[in-house]
Amino acid sequence: MAEMTRQKDEPLDVRAAWPNKQALEFLFGAQRLLGEEIALVREEAVDRAKTETHLFNEFLSKVAEAHSVKDYVGMYEACSQHQLDFLRRDCDRFFKHARHSVDAASSLLHGGLTH
Repeated sequence: MAEMTRQKDEPLDVRAAWPNKQALEFLFGAQRLLGEEIALVREEAVDRAKTETHLFNEFLSKVAEAHSVKDYVGMYEACSQHQLDFLRRDCDRFFKHARHSVDAASSLLHGGLTH
């Protein structure tokens, strides 16, 4: 508002422009943070799809190899363990991502992204 009411030869007050600069820095930082989040989610989705495909292929090969009840029990135990390991890694990845997101948002709110 101060810029619109000043005369042509009157100098621009730097203090009046400071909030605008801070708002722009915040918006650009939020935009960059959103872009990083989208890229990270995309990479995690592709990684998860690869892992799920690998586990499914392993399951199919175990089913094809099993010829007795004992083989099916062994296959069930091995596949269950693989699914539990995958779930643990997935939860670890989720919490690591959540911690990163909170840290990035906190640093953005405290004056700018520090990457």
